[in-house]
Amino acid sequence: MTVDSLVSVLGGSARRAVHPGAGAGCPCAVGDVVLAERDDGTVVRHGSVVAKAHAVGTDPVALARRLSVAAGLPGILLPPLAAAAAEPSGRRVTLWPYGSPVDPEDPDAAPWEEAATLLARLHRAPVPSGTPPMRGPVKAARAIARLRAAGPHPAAAPVLRAWADLPDWARDQAPMPAATTLCHGDLHLGQLVRHPAPDGPWVLIDVDDLGVGDPAWDLARPAAWYACGLLPPDEWLRFLTAYRQAGGPAVPAEGDPWPALDVAARALTVQTAALAIAKSVAAERPLDEVQQAVVDACARMSGEPPELGQGRAS
Repeated sequence: MTVDSLVSVLGGSARRAVHPGAGAGCPCAVGDVVLAERDDGTVVRHGSVVAKAHAVGTDPVALARRLSVAAGLPGILLPPLAAAAAEPSGRRVTLWPYGSPVDPEDPDAAPWEEAATLLARLHRAPVPSGTPPMRGPVKAARAIARLRAAGPHPAAAPVLRAWADLPDWARDQAPMPAATTLCHGDLHLGQLVRHPAPDGPWVLIDVDDLGVGDPAWDLARPAAWYACGLLPPDEWLRFLTAYRQAGGPAVPAEGDPWPALDVAARALTVQTAALAIAKSVAAERPLDEVQQAVVDACARMSGEPPELGQGRAS
């Protein structure tokens, strides 16, 4: 199935949910809006409903269990409108209520405290029987595979060395130690929406990586951004303080949080750098300033001098 065909299928699924019994037409004459179009998920909105095609090869049993977890934690996770169904493309499709996302043009309004509080509540929630493992390390390993498949790049070596220095569990080569906590698995500000739109409370979205794991992984991306100089210290402190005040178990209630966050933060830094280089090679362009910052962080982690990878991808 082509991308255009998949978008059309998703739009039809969302329209039927908004207008049951209306046939092929659309009484409100509102068009479909493509919200995301990536290998790991295509998302189309029609009115108050969003249809998502999950990645090719998604385990239907694991996805069903993740959807069940979301349905059981309203107010923390956005609950689905319908269980997953298989489309002719073979991809699993789910339906969700639309929520208003974080505004990328208004960084001062970023809901760091709300994100941290939601994470703490998720991490303290009981883990339902049969919940699959959190997929954070799986995604990191896939980013490294994508880097290796992209071809040569002057910044790849320190990233691969930083990857090799991580423990086996962070590279998806061994089970996560003491994995007893319900985790989101891919936390960033794009994973929050207000529901009901436009002014409802914030909730977490995207259950594709949800599962049992190390809760430090969910704090690792903002921790890594802070360590790389991409997140201002005051915003990191707001996030960390709110998480602790909400009783989050990933870090000690006071004192230095970094011993608990170090491995996961390094893993997310490597993952981000690997994807940045792969995209640079594909687009035949140099790394931008933000991408260079995460590559430089990998160089520091691997004992190399910074400012690698400035050349154009070969």
